[in-house]
Amino acid sequence: MPIKVTMPALSPTMEEGNLAKWMVKEGDSVAPGDVIAEIETDKATMEVEAVDEGTVAKLVVPEGTEGVKVNALIAVLAEEGEDAGEAAKAAESGSDSKPESKVESKAEKPAKEEAPAAKSEAKPAEAKAAPAGDGERVFASPLARRLAKEAGLDLSAIAGSGPKGRIVKADVEAAGKDGGAKAVAAGAPAEAASAAPSAPQAMSDDQVMKLFEEGSYELIPHDSMRKTIARRLVEAKSTIPHFYLTLDCEIDALLALRKQLNDAAPKVKTGDGEKPAYKLSVNDMVIKAHAKALTMVPEANVSWTESAMVKHRHADVGVAVSIPGGLITPIIRRADEKTLSAISNEMKDLAARARSRKLKTEEFQGGNTAVSNLGMFGIKDFAAVINPPHATILAVGAGEQRAVVKDGEVKVATVMSVTLSTDHRAVDGALGAELLAAFKKVIENPLTMLI
Repeated sequence: MPIKVTMPALSPTMEEGNLAKWMVKEGDSVAPGDVIAEIETDKATMEVEAVDEGTVAKLVVPEGTEGVKVNALIAVLAEEGEDAGEAAKAAESGSDSKPESKVESKAEKPAKEEAPAAKSEAKPAEAKAAPAGDGERVFASPLARRLAKEAGLDLSAIAGSGPKGRIVKADVEAAGKDGGAKAVAAGAPAEAASAAPSAPQAMSDDQVMKLFEEGSYELIPHDSMRKTIARRLVEAKSTIPHFYLTLDCEIDALLALRKQLNDAAPKVKTGDGEKPAYKLSVNDMVIKAHAKALTMVPEANVSWTESAMVKHRHADVGVAVSIPGGLITPIIRRADEKTLSAISNEMKDLAARARSRKLKTEEFQGGNTAVSNLGMFGIKDFAAVINPPHATILAVGAGEQRAVVKDGEVKVATVMSVTLSTDHRAVDGALGAELLAAFKKVIENPLTMLI
């Protein structure tokens, strides 16, 4: 029977991807583990592998195609002894075929039970559906249905986060924790299962467009990255009670130490001659100072969950990097344990691969906190939005010469304003102030970073 190959979900937030390049052609034989395509997600470009053996009967989606929905049919494989042409026709016509073949990212292989199980996105009606209380059909994965049944949850009361609103495992688990989707008793009205108040709605596209004169604008469609950023920002600001603390730090000693360390950097041979083994930036030293501050105030090195506080043993610091079409936050793991030169070189590598969308999933997902530095653009101070599951993010402004009073005299110092955004559920005002004071102490006494 023909084997359908569908667009995989390479990250929890992925809804669609771009099929950047096919690594195989029609007629090629493939085996499990063979790289068959490169797929661009909203965050990175990843190689994907086949999990079935067969002959490529047809490449349904041409390389270079953008906006391919998760679970959409992208290729057809023919089994051994099967005619490739007939296999392609059978798969596309929707006749009997072997269940879809999943492809897996080399960077992160999803658990088998998590793999999407719907048919092609172009044929949503083929997915199994259970009748809801109002007569409508509810689309859910087989695993989600089984979990909902075992937990006594009513699928019609659960909001789906999968493609086209499809209910997946994570939705059922979240509903179980909330306790808001318990199955209604037989004969009870359907309305009893959905008593949650409706959230405020944003202006519709039509409402926005009516405010502007026709022909006075250009419409630029959102790409997948911009859609993901927008969704996560709304999620962060809607679910996290942000609290802000701002402090000024004098960085003259830091600038002097940075120059001294850079001047003393050993030379290494390259193809173009010799170059310094490292070149520290102010941002590298900010990353180290923030990580060190978290070790000094471990109660602030946490993440919030509804059932418990997650207290981290290391300081994994994400760093906001601007890339075409948006931004991404690669993570310096265990920044508290690394030298300044190691942080600097690792950050340069991560930033370069972020801009070319070559980061692995584990290099930008997770982390304990983050740093966002707009000082290089001359921004004096700003407040950054927390990136879940972080409980803090440090916004760094530009260092500028200001008049300060010392020992009753007005003197000039280089001052940098920093603003700490905290999740007030996990890091309240007093604890946030303690963390920011620890950061100031390290930044103004930069030799402590070398210990």
